[in-house]
Amino acid sequence: MDIRGISHHTDGVPEEAAARDMRVIREELHCTAVMLVGADTERQRAAARAALEAGLDVWVRPQPENPPVAERLEHLAATARMAEELRLEHPGRVTLMVGTEFSLTSPGMLPGAGESTRLQFVLRPWLRRPFERRMRRRLGALLAAALDVARERFGGPVSYGAGAWEEVDWSGFDLAGVNLYRAGTDADAYERRLDALLRDCGRPLVVTEFGCGAHDGADLRGAASFLAVNWFADPPRLRRGTARNEAVQAGYLDALLGLYRDRGVHGAFVFTFAMPGFPHSEDPVYDLDAAGFGVVRTAEGDPASWEPKEAFHAVARRYRD
Repeated sequence: MDIRGISHHTDGVPEEAAARDMRVIREELHCTAVMLVGADTERQRAAARAALEAGLDVWVRPQPENPPVAERLEHLAATARMAEELRLEHPGRVTLMVGTEFSLTSPGMLPGAGESTRLQFVLRPWLRRPFERRMRRRLGALLAAALDVARERFGGPVSYGAGAWEEVDWSGFDLAGVNLYRAGTDADAYERRLDALLRDCGRPLVVTEFGCGAHDGADLRGAASFLAVNWFADPPRLRRGTARNEAVQAGYLDALLGLYRDRGVHGAFVFTFAMPGFPHSEDPVYDLDAAGFGVVRTAEGDPASWEPKEAFHAVARRYRD
C-alpha cells in the first residue's frame, strides 16, 4: 500500500504530547501518513506540523460535533485555509478530507437530532430503508457544497470518509475514502464489497477507517464494538460477559491489512491511535478500553499517557514489513 496510516484525535491533546505521538507513529508504528481528526483547527495545525517534521504525510479531517450545514461549511473553510498553509510549506504531503459519514454526523438526512439517535438507523438497515432516497439526495447536496468550499481554499488532493452504507459520486474527488469495518461471520462478503469498491469507485481507494475493540467477539462486531459499554450506568461499565482480549483486536487489524495489501488498496488508516474516552482500568468491570478502538490504552484522568496494546505491535509489524 502506498499509504500506511492511522488516525489520531487531536482535540484536548497537549501540543507536546501530540508531537511525541507523531514521532511514535512514524518511528515505532512505521506509518507513512497520519489522519488528524478534530474540531479544534489550531490543535490540528500544531499536530500537523509535528507530523510533517517527523516525516509523516498528513490527512486533515475536520470533525465538528453535530453542526448544522452552514456551521459545518464555515468550519470546513477554516480548516481548508489552514491545510493550504501547510500544503504550501510541504508540497505533495497534505490531503484534506471534507468530513466523514455526513448522514450520521450531520442532522437532516436520517431521523434524530443527535448522532446517538441517527446511529440506530445506521445499525439497522430495515429502519433506514424508508429514508434512503432522502439521505442520498441530501448527502449529495452537502458533499457538492463541501467540495466547492474545499476547492476554493485548498489546492491539494481532497477526499471524504464515506460510511459503508452511503453511496457517493467520487467524480469530484481525488481519492475515494470509505470507512470499511468488517463485522459478522461472512468474511467473503466483506471481500466482495472491497472488490466492488476497487472496481467501481473510479479513484484510488483508501480505507479511511477500520478496526474493532479488544474483547472476545469484537472481531464480529467491528464498528459496533463500543456497544460493549453500558453508558447508562454510573459510572459507565462493561456489559456483563465482556472479557478483555487484546489478541482479537490485533488479529483483526493484521488480517485486514494483509487483505488490503493483497487486493492492491491504495491506502488504509487504522482506527485509531488512542481513545481517552475509553480509559483502561485494572478493574475488568470498568475497563472501557476493552470496548475502544485504540492501539494504545490510556489511563483515566491522564489521557496524554498511554501504553501499547497487542494491536500496536501487530500494526507495526505489518507496516514495517
